[in-house]
Amino acid sequence: MATNALNEKKFEEDIEAPFLSPAGGYTKGADTYNPKEGLFVDTLINFVKKTQPKEWNKFEHFNATNTIHKFCNAFNNACQSEGLVNVLRHGFKHRGIKFRVCYFKPESTLNQLAQTQYAHNVCECYRQWYYSDQCKNSVDMVLVLNGIPVFAFELKNQYTGQTVENAQRQWMYDRDPREVCFQFNNRILAYFCVDHTEVYMATKLAGKDTYFLPFNQGSNGAGNDGGRGNPPNPNGYPTSYLWEYVFQKDSMLDIIQKFINLTTEKVKKTLYDGSTEIKTKQTLIFPRYHRV
Repeated sequence: MATNALNEKKFEEDIEAPFLSPAGGYTKGADTYNPKEGLFVDTLINFVKKTQPKEWNKFEHFNATNTIHKFCNAFNNACQSEGLVNVLRHGFKHRGIKFRVCYFKPESTLNQLAQTQYAHNVCECYRQWYYSDQCKNSVDMVLVLNGIPVFAFELKNQYTGQTVENAQRQWMYDRDPREVCFQFNNRILAYFCVDHTEVYMATKLAGKDTYFLPFNQGSNGAGNDGGRGNPPNPNGYPTSYLWEYVFQKDSMLDIIQKFINLTTEKVKKTLYDGSTEIKTKQTLIFPRYHRV
């Protein structure tokens, strides 16, 4: 049992190290997660105060008591009505005050203000994220943007006899989708299952109906015809592209800004009495390498 724990810990460490390197661009998270707000509150508030002091002072003026809680409520209300992807991309308004919760990389280096704003983003990596005040479960790793959990990873090590299939079952049966952090397009935008050789992901937790798609390069590498899985990697794990390239800080922000898509469709459902009702179905589409 101790050996298994050490093997799992080693895999986490091997993933965390590239994230925390200068090339990876993340820092080691040190804030305390608030499960009721679904946020690392101090990190978000400090980001807003630093980047938008005038807006914060105005908000504080009109909300002199419980200011931080009221700001979190305003943010949560915006996520509930507009979705997190939209809030990240465009910010939100509260009684005429416009806030941004992240900044994206400008297309040109000529805009010094935009460059400075982008540099203020706080991208953090947390291991063993205790996400709930209702249970003692933890997620192996989470990436956090300015205090907002955005991507989560369950990591499995073949040496312990577990694979991505075990991670899938964990997301399906051990994670309550009613938690603030697991509600669709409210916090976590994609849930990843990762072992040494394969990666799978989902954008919505729905218990046993959670639908996972492969996030592999293909046996001959990305962009090449081949079979399932990933090619051997002489320099590390076959799945290291995930943390070395896909979720490198700049790439992660680029994905949020440009490549995650929200689709909406009308679905007709026949009821037990023969009548029909029309429901709106939303799907988050995360860019992938191959459907293999």
